[in-house]
Amino acid sequence: MSPENDKVTRMIILGPKAQLSQSELLGKLHMLELPLTIKSTCYGAVIHGDNKTVQDAITKIRDLDPSNIFTKDRGFPPGDPRRCRAKRGAAREGFHQLEKEYELLEYVCDALENPKKVSLEDSKKISPDEFRKIVKECEK
Repeated sequence: MSPENDKVTRMIILGPKAQLSQSELLGKLHMLELPLTIKSTCYGAVIHGDNKTVQDAITKIRDLDPSNIFTKDRGFPPGDPRRCRAKRGAAREGFHQLEKEYELLEYVCDALENPKKVSLEDSKKISPDEFRKIVKECEK
C-alpha cells in the first residue's frame, strides 16, 4: 500500500449559525500546525492528510463550536483534476447535494443545542377494512 493510500480527505462545513467565519476556521486550522493540506472552500474548508492527523484536527476544530461545525468524507484530495472545478469548467459533482444538505443544517444545529426526549410508538397493524376506509377518505 502506498503512503498516499493512507491519506484521507474531509470537508469541514460551517453551519449557518456558526460562531466562526470561514477565514477564522482557516486560521485556526493553520495554527494547529499539523501536517495537513488545507484548502479554503465556500462552505468552510477541505483538509487532507493521514487519518489520525485529520481526525485530531477535526476534534480540535469542532470543540470551537460543536453544534455548528460539521464534517463529511470527500473521496478526492484538494486540487484533484477529476474534481477540480477550475479544470472541469462547471460545478463539481456533489455540489448541489451539499447545497441541499446545507439547507438542513440550521435544523440540525437547533436539535443539537436544544435536545428533546423523543419516544416512538410502536406501529399497529390495521385491518384491510380500515385500510379501505382510509383510502376512500383520501379519494374525496
